[in-house]
Amino acid sequence: MNTITDTNFNFPGQKSFYKGKVRAVYNINDNELVMVATDRLSAFDVVMPKGIPYKGQILNQIATKMMDATKDIVPNWLTATPDPNVAVGHLCEPFKVEMVIRGYMSGHAAREYKVGKRILCGVAMPEGMKENDKFPNPIITPATKAEMGDHDEDISRDDILKCGIVSEEDYVVLEDYTRKLFQRGTEIAASRGLILVDTKYEFGKTKDGKIVLIDEIHTPDSSRYFYADGYQERQEKGEAQKQLSKEFVRQWLIANDFQGLEGQTVPIMSDEYIQSVSDRYIELYENITGETFVKADVSNIEKRIEANVLAYLK
Repeated sequence: MNTITDTNFNFPGQKSFYKGKVRAVYNINDNELVMVATDRLSAFDVVMPKGIPYKGQILNQIATKMMDATKDIVPNWLTATPDPNVAVGHLCEPFKVEMVIRGYMSGHAAREYKVGKRILCGVAMPEGMKENDKFPNPIITPATKAEMGDHDEDISRDDILKCGIVSEEDYVVLEDYTRKLFQRGTEIAASRGLILVDTKYEFGKTKDGKIVLIDEIHTPDSSRYFYADGYQERQEKGEAQKQLSKEFVRQWLIANDFQGLEGQTVPIMSDEYIQSVSDRYIELYENITGETFVKADVSNIEKRIEANVLAYLK
């Protein structure tokens, strides 16, 4: 199955190029960004050796749909989607923090809780909680934005302000936008029979100083979802939740002795396993959007993307 894991375009007016863990970002005339969602899969801040079919298209299309569904409450960077794998928007200066918000004690929060921690990013977590229990109120647990190959690090609001990473005036806006987006995301998920468990948002400033949502939103790479049906029953029985997120990949890696730690080797993913990951991403797309996923032509993904972006830029 054809996938796109690397890009090397040279678009008209291209000023610079940035390669993230999953996305490739092209600066056009210091005015707009062309963001290509590749099929790369990142877990524990490590990019896996093989791409996942249709993953880039899925991430890009969920993110653009969700930006459209939230633009009335929080402004975003997006202006066009000329290709299934491509988003175009305003050039922004990104804030160097990821705004992580958690409605339930899962994933990283649960792993920290299990080893006895009750404070996460300066926020207290109540005693007596079980994994996947709902927090009394959603908590914001920011992370520093790591460079490629480095790990994102937990950081408290106080440390963000003390280190001058974000001004207090801007941080108040980031918190407000984070809560509004999570509330809307929770409502959208509920309408589809899903629970939005936790997610992360990234923000930037446009040239005129406006704070906007950038990158992705409510995708399986940035969010964790549970099926609402049977959630309470599974909690009461102490069973694992049925979920739609990248967590199943993390759990597979943990079971195969990999957590991105020094000296560990990424386990080999068979073609069958990679196909199963692709199927799970498609399942999430259809559940969260309520629409059937339409596979784009992947006979020559790079050529298709290049033709569509060039047509847009003209």
